[in-house]
Amino acid sequence: MKVLITGGAGFIGSNHAHFHCEKYPEDEVVVLDKLTYAGNLKNLEDLMKNEGFKFVEGDIANGDYVDGLFAKEKFDTVINFAAETHVDRSILNPKIFTNANVLGTQNLLEAARKYGIKRFHQISTDEVYGDLPLDSDEKFNEERPLRPNSPYAASKAAADLLVRSYFSTYRLPVTISRCSNNYGPYQFPEKLIPYFFTLLSEGKKVPVYGDGRHVRDWLYVGDHCRAVDLILNKGALGGIYEIGDGNEMSNLEITKLMLEFFDKDESFITYVNDRSGHDRRYAVDSAKIRALGWEPETKFSEGIEKTFNWYKSNSDWLNDLKSRVEERKHEKVSDKPLQPARD
Repeated sequence: MKVLITGGAGFIGSNHAHFHCEKYPEDEVVVLDKLTYAGNLKNLEDLMKNEGFKFVEGDIANGDYVDGLFAKEKFDTVINFAAETHVDRSILNPKIFTNANVLGTQNLLEAARKYGIKRFHQISTDEVYGDLPLDSDEKFNEERPLRPNSPYAASKAAADLLVRSYFSTYRLPVTISRCSNNYGPYQFPEKLIPYFFTLLSEGKKVPVYGDGRHVRDWLYVGDHCRAVDLILNKGALGGIYEIGDGNEMSNLEITKLMLEFFDKDESFITYVNDRSGHDRRYAVDSAKIRALGWEPETKFSEGIEKTFNWYKSNSDWLNDLKSRVEERKHEKVSDKPLQPARD
């Protein structure tokens, strides 16, 4: 089988590339990535020596390029991880997100239809549903209406609807998964856990948005990869699957855990103004995929320790990306400097 993994030089995509190559060594795997700031070829170094692995640099928003690649490579399966994901940046410049996440997905879908792809899987996010009250036990499920609150989330919701339409209209064999917050190796250090790890390892204070009570469901990236693989093998065509651990923690709880790891007190927290439209709580009901046989294998305490140890053992990887983070903090895509994301 020949598999295309788009966005495969990024955080979750590169983890899935490693997962797939290890589990299915007989498959041919092609990673397509635009290599924007978050794409990093070092994430794939171990795979480059594999005979059945190939990396190609390209932009899914370029329809002619996508068509040519599909015509040449004759893929069986497409797993679309490629996306702009920085919420703050989407607030300042939504067009970048429309081009990558909506137009890019449409180009992939059209090529998949034209060249007879056997399975197209879309990686989405729980952010497409909006948010939940902090004082509620309610959780997102597959039947919930889409009510995105940021341009990023809106672009992912639009992409999901396109994927669904290609199933309904053209019977393209698609599936969609919507996952909660991921953490683990190879995560670009603008996101909360690696960003705070970097700051605290340098003895710097960490910035927490608002009151820090924004709640997310945290899932180890390896468990996400296992879930996607199960959907590809057992998921119903046209189906949507929520993926979550049920491990709800506030940003402040995550921060305090990291302070404890570095043996620092709460004087290292700096509270900063909240961002516009910051969703209060995400929670995922993953009963549907659990019915297929999936369960998260990595407890948060184990996963966070593995993640911290990975960063410590891969300081060169982390240090190489610090300059990118600093550049993006001062990059202007409107009249305001871009801030690192917190979740």
